[in-house]
Amino acid sequence: MKKFKFYSILLLLAFVTAGYVSCYAGQLQRIPKDLNIFSRKKLSDTKIASGLREALKVGIDKTVTALSAANGYLGNDMIKIPIPEKLQFIEKGLQAIGLGSKVDEFILSMNRSAEKAAPYARDIFIDAVMDMSFEDARAILHGGPTAATDFFRKKTRSKLVSAFRPQIEKTLDKYGVTQKYRILVGAYKAIPLSKKLPPVNIEDYVIDKALDGLFYVLGEQERKIRTDPKARVTELLKEVFK
Repeated sequence: MKKFKFYSILLLLAFVTAGYVSCYAGQLQRIPKDLNIFSRKKLSDTKIASGLREALKVGIDKTVTALSAANGYLGNDMIKIPIPEKLQFIEKGLQAIGLGSKVDEFILSMNRSAEKAAPYARDIFIDAVMDMSFEDARAILHGGPTAATDFFRKKTRSKLVSAFRPQIEKTLDKYGVTQKYRILVGAYKAIPLSKKLPPVNIEDYVIDKALDGLFYVLGEQERKIRTDPKARVTELLKEVFK
């Protein structure tokens, strides 16, 4: 009888212990994540801001290098500059009469213009990065995978447009974008019963698309730094984004 009571007590203790282990297993698994959050909180505002600035500088350098290379825009389907949407019916009309090459030349010239202008964006981006406040930095650190890029897109895009315009104007002229656009329009208007063309500011269009491409690629670089330890190429990046 005593042995029966003894084994009953052991069995009861086993069930109770198993219950406690099951209850706290989830909390134990969260400890590494909680420690990681705690370590981030221990980082100073200065270090967080420095880390984010360095991350953005690394991302900017890689972005500019990628986009300024041959086919940096043209070879990337995510950022390739197409014919303006409200003029896309021109493409079909010209292809139908064997003049699709005119469209191809125009598209090529727009993308080459953006590729040539890309390096001039670097200093503009860097100046914007240096103006980031401590409050901005901490919010960005704990934000989404492209929080920094999204922040600077909203904060600096209008300034970037103004600063980027002179460089785009030079490259548009160098690659004869406006001239090719006029040739394209002239060829289309020669088609009998062709539609009236809506007005399009090609300069503004190329600037907008070029900046869209810059921000897109910069966002991808930021995402890599946040998620891929191999992309953290300096000790500061490894400390801030661990």
